[in-house]
Amino acid sequence: MRAERPLLDSRSYRRVVVKVGSAVLSGAAGRARQLAIAEQIAALKAEGRQVVLVSSGAVASGMAKLGLKERPKTMPGKQAAAAVGQPVLMQLWEQAFAWYDLRVGQVLLTAEDLAHRHRYLNARHTLETLLEWNVVPIINENDTVMIDEIKFGDNDQLSALIASLVGADLLLVLSDIDALYDADPRMNPTASPVRYVERVDAEVMRMAGDTPGHAGTGGMRSKLLAAKKAQDAGIPMLLLPGEDPRSITRALQGEPVGTFFAGGNKRYSGRRLWLYQLPKPAGEIVVDAGAARALRQGGASLLPAGIREVRGNFGVGEAVRCLDAGGELIGVGLVNYSSAEIERIKGAKTKDIERILGYNHSDEVIHRDHFALAGELSPSDGS
Repeated sequence: MRAERPLLDSRSYRRVVVKVGSAVLSGAAGRARQLAIAEQIAALKAEGRQVVLVSSGAVASGMAKLGLKERPKTMPGKQAAAAVGQPVLMQLWEQAFAWYDLRVGQVLLTAEDLAHRHRYLNARHTLETLLEWNVVPIINENDTVMIDEIKFGDNDQLSALIASLVGADLLLVLSDIDALYDADPRMNPTASPVRYVERVDAEVMRMAGDTPGHAGTGGMRSKLLAAKKAQDAGIPMLLLPGEDPRSITRALQGEPVGTFFAGGNKRYSGRRLWLYQLPKPAGEIVVDAGAARALRQGGASLLPAGIREVRGNFGVGEAVRCLDAGGELIGVGLVNYSSAEIERIKGAKTKDIERILGYNHSDEVIHRDHFALAGELSPSDGS
């Protein structure tokens, strides 16, 4: 799990995603921190790097504008606060970057935007164009239209997906949590910071507390899940103290600040990486023990004979989760048949597909080339 923290070769980080949490931007010191972050990002760009910013804070900004003392508890209340706060948040970022003659562009996303392949690619093309134009893209979840079914969960998860989307070399997460600790420092005053994590595994996950900060939705578990997503894409992540006005600069100069999560070996790329990291697949297929074994160990395609149950309504070409009989995730794949068609042919032999449906689009319900096996942690866990 842990080893000596290696020296960072910051020269290799040419494209960087920076995520800023709500707690960093809220409160009396929030504006000063925002200006310090803009200054550090400007310094990165002056060195020839490209930077994408993922910024929380729309709801908190709306609360401040409206004079609300407590975070709204209902979805319409949160959406209304975000509607008021998002333009305020963007105006503040625009003013902060204007000091360095940098332009910004707003990009609002929902999980549904990244769950459809063509919309995913459109988002990537837009971000690539903004970077080519030397614009700083500022991304946030589209809180004003989100519902649970199209919600990322929090911007920690969104930032990891964006890092994969743009092929980032490094993900920086600025938080009121200054590092990963071997115990919750809010409960245990003797807890010690962990400066280097080679791999996010079950032992590391046990260090996480589930309590989020007062201004946001994420906690340490969320940040570890984001680090796991980044690791699966081969992207290292630095968890940094957002209250430190020089944390980005210090970290890239090699100082032991925050926690560094190694990038690891890139598990997937292209369509399979997109499948593996899908925030919200369209449905689920439950398979029998033989099909589960063939998918996990044999690199096989999913045939109708191994299917026991179909959950949800989805069309041809949509992404679905494959589960074993015990409910454990096997992986995510693109289906060649709709949920209604699969319901009719489940358990049948391949040779019987045409007899049952009157046609045969494909012998496989999911082809192995369009399937991504799950890792040790569910790719949509916590999102």
